[in-house]
Amino acid sequence: MGNIVVLGAQWGDEGKGKVVDLFAERFDIVIRYQGGHNAGHTVRIQDRQFILKLVPSGILCGKLAVIGNGLVIDPAALLEEIEMLEKAGIQVRGRLFISNRAHVIFPFHRMLERISEARPGRLAIGTTSRGIGPCYEDKVARRGIRMADLLDRDNFRQLYDALAEDKEVVRTAFRIGEPIDFAAIRAQYEEYAERLRPMVCDTAKLLNEAIRSGRRLLFEGAQGTMLDIDHGTYPFVTSSSACAGGAPIGAGVPPTAIHAVVGVSKAYVTRVGGGPFPTEALDERGEALRRVGVEFGAVTGRPRRCGWFDIPLLRYTAMINGFDSLVITKLDVLDQFDEIPVCVGYKLHGQPIDEMPATHRAMSAVEPVYEMLPGWRSSTFGLTRYEDLPTRARQYLDFLEERIGVEIGCISTGPERDQTIWRPGGKLRDLLER
Repeated sequence: MGNIVVLGAQWGDEGKGKVVDLFAERFDIVIRYQGGHNAGHTVRIQDRQFILKLVPSGILCGKLAVIGNGLVIDPAALLEEIEMLEKAGIQVRGRLFISNRAHVIFPFHRMLERISEARPGRLAIGTTSRGIGPCYEDKVARRGIRMADLLDRDNFRQLYDALAEDKEVVRTAFRIGEPIDFAAIRAQYEEYAERLRPMVCDTAKLLNEAIRSGRRLLFEGAQGTMLDIDHGTYPFVTSSSACAGGAPIGAGVPPTAIHAVVGVSKAYVTRVGGGPFPTEALDERGEALRRVGVEFGAVTGRPRRCGWFDIPLLRYTAMINGFDSLVITKLDVLDQFDEIPVCVGYKLHGQPIDEMPATHRAMSAVEPVYEMLPGWRSSTFGLTRYEDLPTRARQYLDFLEERIGVEIGCISTGPERDQTIWRPGGKLRDLLER
């Protein structure tokens, strides 16, 4: 039986929520393996829209959902999300499982992130200021508090007080913010612990037992490969491993348990926050992409930066992840253009380069090399058959597929589940039906 990773092939916001929701019916368990509540997956089901920040999208299909050890969890945000789902009639209790090894975000993590971003002389990254980075810092520094600690009544207070003391030293030394009522926060988190206790378990054990029993697993990535802490445009990245290699680590399963990797990419490119963006369209066409594509963050509402499809970027993320197939989303947003630029190469200081620059300085200096493809000026919205696509839209997809070197197995033509085209002859359907 095949277990598959679905993740973003660009800078996030590619439409992974719909794709996971579309695929989930073929799997038994859906697992989120990294990140925090700074990443939002938007799923539309008929006239209802769900924005999920921590709970895997598979919960909407009646599947078991796992929040893996690779995440950092704000209990207040998680409980709010659970309440939202339950009010919408989605069964969560008994179907959501939270790793006892996932780390816990506290309010002082958010304070530290806001201060860090605003500090004079610091390179502002454009984070969501939700405490994700500082919580991962505590994790790596081996002073973090995990869900298992939060539920340990006898030891939580000691661990929390030691961490709070560290944060108060930093706050006082830098004269930042108002005094923090650490005792009130501790009491609130003790209450969160009791509400979350029934859902917390050793999810690595649960998942490995499921694999041995032949159940199928779908691993759901957050953000995108170009925001990966190691392989993205550092330091304008997230604080976790957003590529396929992060899935076994963040879920606690062996690498051999992953049988295929599916990348999700828009038919153009967007990015939120700071950092280099070689194909960014800083003109009226970029505004048109944003307006028609409704390019605003699902969690923050921030307008996304928009630009043209980047072949070198996709070839790089395909190399890092080993994509077996690609899903192209929002093809219909390009219906409006007479011509569509596609970046086919990079130049740096006037010379062609064939690798992804390692520094943000070099990446910012990249000059994209474009080929102009004819537009189709005909609506593709909601189409479900490949043969119904305009000829030039099919040629556009063929061009991307040939230059990237990975098949395009599926095309999304709208936010609904059924607004999807399965590519004839593609292997993606076979991967999902294994």
